[in-house]
Amino acid sequence: MTTTTAAAVVESAGEGFHLTQVELADPRPDEVLVRMVAAGLCHTDLGVAAGALPFPLPGVLGHEGAGVVEEVGSAVTRVRPGDQVLLSFTSCGRCANCRDGHPAYCAAWLPLNLLGGARADGSPTVTRDGAALGGHFFGQSCFARHALVDERSLVKLPAGAPLDLLAPLGCGVQTGAGAVWNVLHPRPGATLVVTGAGAVGLSAIMAARLTPATRVIAVDRVPARLELAAELGATHTVDTTTADLAEAIGEITGGRGADGVVETTGNVTVASAAVGVLAARGTAVLVGAPPFGSTVPVDVNFMLPGRRVVGLTLGDSETESLIPVLAELVSDGRLPIDRLIKHYKFEEIQRAAGDIVSGAAVKPVLRF
Repeated sequence: MTTTTAAAVVESAGEGFHLTQVELADPRPDEVLVRMVAAGLCHTDLGVAAGALPFPLPGVLGHEGAGVVEEVGSAVTRVRPGDQVLLSFTSCGRCANCRDGHPAYCAAWLPLNLLGGARADGSPTVTRDGAALGGHFFGQSCFARHALVDERSLVKLPAGAPLDLLAPLGCGVQTGAGAVWNVLHPRPGATLVVTGAGAVGLSAIMAARLTPATRVIAVDRVPARLELAAELGATHTVDTTTADLAEAIGEITGGRGADGVVETTGNVTVASAAVGVLAARGTAVLVGAPPFGSTVPVDVNFMLPGRRVVGLTLGDSETESLIPVLAELVSDGRLPIDRLIKHYKFEEIQRAAGDIVSGAAVKPVLRF
């Protein structure tokens, strides 16, 4: 029997979220039915809802879910009914990158998570009045009171874990933290620059504070975001409305430049400037995603002294390894993501989306 539940459906590009009744398919052997407790809202959801990516609409988005397992498929071994779980991205588990511990670079990542809107075999997970809706977003589509989730999308959390606090770990927080811990690996005394003080950038700053980097420079255009970045671990801030990025980084580093950059804005002009402040042997990690086809020019001679530009998806994380660590750091107060979060009722999802756009909220989290 199918499960009838309320979902926030995007009917067509630019129309926003509208609550309506939908039906979820029965769990297949490798799927789990989860009753949602909380879900983070992020720029990726808004970009798809606006039509910036070719996800099939009408559809159900949401990819930072947290909830309680209600039913498991016959082959599921990670969880059982009653377990608290956090939802993240899915992957095939069979390709070379998955087997090598890099599921964020799964060979089937784009169709399974971002573009397909259905299971790998093309069958829908969400329908309405018998018609298929776009679903299976990041293997979950959690903007609903229930979600049908790939087993590989979920991570078990301890009983009693604060799900409405931990939900953003599934995407934004692990992306920022993973950029620092999994890619940059700061050496003692390193200088890191983070462009964009949104949820991902601030997560990178909090993660950098837990490394031996001694300079962590936050870059943004909003003074309040820069103030928050300083409270969360940035040693320096640069307001690009009043300062030139290259000149500011040069002054802070004595002309040497940055050992690492985490670029979260998705703005190609900012990305180009961020690459330009690298020190010899420095690495720029591109996290923010501009429209498909966007390019950033690179001076080859500038790159020859060992400088690198690296793309990043979801922190290059192995979720069952990283997410429990992040949850423990949050619990211990060493990763204060509560400073980023503003809570909303599920029915207020459209207001939450507007608050992201206006900057009134860094990380909205819906409560069901």
